[in-house]
This record gives sequence, C-alpha cells and structure tokens, in this order.
Amino acid sequence: MQARSGPAVVHAAVVESTQAVAWQLDAEGAPDRTVVVADHQSAGRGRRGRAWTDEAGRSLLASILARPRVEPARWATYSLMTAVAVAEALRRLSGLDTRLKWPNDVLVRGRKIAGILVESRVGTEPRLVVGIGINLGQTAFPGDLADRATSVALETGHAPGRDAVLATVLDEFDVWRGRLEGQGFAEVRERWLALAETIGQRVTIDAEQNLIGVDVPDEELARRRAAWTAPPLKAARGTLAKYLRLVKSASEGCVTDEWP
Repeated sequence: MQARSGPAVVHAAVVESTQAVAWQLDAEGAPDRTVVVADHQSAGRGRRGRAWTDEAGRSLLASILARPRVEPARWATYSLMTAVAVAEALRRLSGLDTRLKWPNDVLVRGRKIAGILVESRVGTEPRLVVGIGINLGQTAFPGDLADRATSVALETGHAPGRDAVLATVLDEFDVWRGRLEGQGFAEVRERWLALAETIGQRVTIDAEQNLIGVDVPDEELARRRAAWTAPPLKAARGTLAKYLRLVKSASEGCVTDEWP
C-alpha cells in the first residue's frame, strides 16, 4: 500500500474490501478523512450484505473514514449526502445527467452507475466508513446486470482516469459534508430531492412494503411525527427487524402508510 501527503489516501492493488481496510486503519488510529482506494476487491459488498463485483482497474473503489460531527440520530444523512456528492462529481467531470434512487444509488438513464455503503461504529469516539463504488471503464456487464448497470465509458464513450474521478469525488464530498455538519440537513435534502428519480412514483422496498416517495413539507412532516405512534409490538405482523425498520423510518422522517 502507498500513501501520499495531505489528507491520507492509501492505495492498494487487491484487498478483500476497502471498507475492511478502512476499519483496520481506524483501529490503528488513522485520522478523520483517511481514504482507501483499491484496484480490485476480492470480497466487495454493498448494502445489506449484497456482493459488489468489479473488473480490476475498471472502477473507482474507495472508502472514507469519517468522524461524524452530528448527533447519532443524523448519521443516516451521510448516506444521502454522499449520494449527492457522487452525483455532482460525475456531472461535473463527465457531464452525465445523474439521478438518485432511494436512498443512495446513483443512476444514469435509469441504470446504476454508482453505489454507496455507510457503516458506523460507536466506542470512545463515533466513526463512519463511507464506501463508494463507481463504474468507470466497463464496456459490458454480465447476466442480469446488463439491463440494470452502466458505466461512464458506456455513457460517454470514454473512461476517465481514476485519480481524476477520485479527486473530484473527494472535493464534492468535502463540500457537501461541510454543509451537512455546519449548516444542517436542509441543503443536502433540497439537492437530493432535485436529483431524485423516484419522487412521486410507487416503489417497492425489500419486496415487502409499497411506499410513495414524496417530498413532505416540513410542517406536515412535523404534524405526522407528532401524531404517529408505533404499532403495539405484540400486534405487529412480521419480524422484529421489520418493526424496528418502521420505527427507525418514522423517527428519521420517512413516511409510511402501512405496516407490512
């Protein structure tokens, strides 16, 4: 592995996952904003433990160690903030019409071009590791990914240099993180909604529950929060995990109309 001056950027050829390396560096005392970049991951992962596959050298695979400067109840907003940052970086660098799919997939023409994974740990000091994967140079995707994934090369006919993409992503990440931590969630929320692909559409979450993605005005959201109560646990159908997700969604302002 190699590191360069400035905010630490650690480069590796092949790792199990950049997330795992970032957590290892955290355990060794790495500072805030340490970045891990790899050419290939042998066991990359996405949200909910899904596998993230890549062709060596064809993607930006990076993880950022962050010491969050907001209360734990707002840590989930780092995922949305990073999605905005990645979308803006790709717009700026390649002119792509990037859009966002809840909560943090980055799309072009309805196909996924980038994904984000945020993991947290609480100890003497809270930490987050923000994982970012961007498809850069792929010219084809296998199997069922062919209709669901895309890359910068497929969209523009040109694969940008990974270092240039990383520099632009980090620049946007720093800007949007500064806004989130210094000014609150409002500006991030506004930009996320402006880029959202699914606002007003019926979507399926985990194939278990149908929701309408809408922008709820702040005053209406406050009213719903005040009026909402969790279903009695004994009466709730489904698993405890579903119940806890519903409670978590309500506490963070995500509005649901039914319990699965």
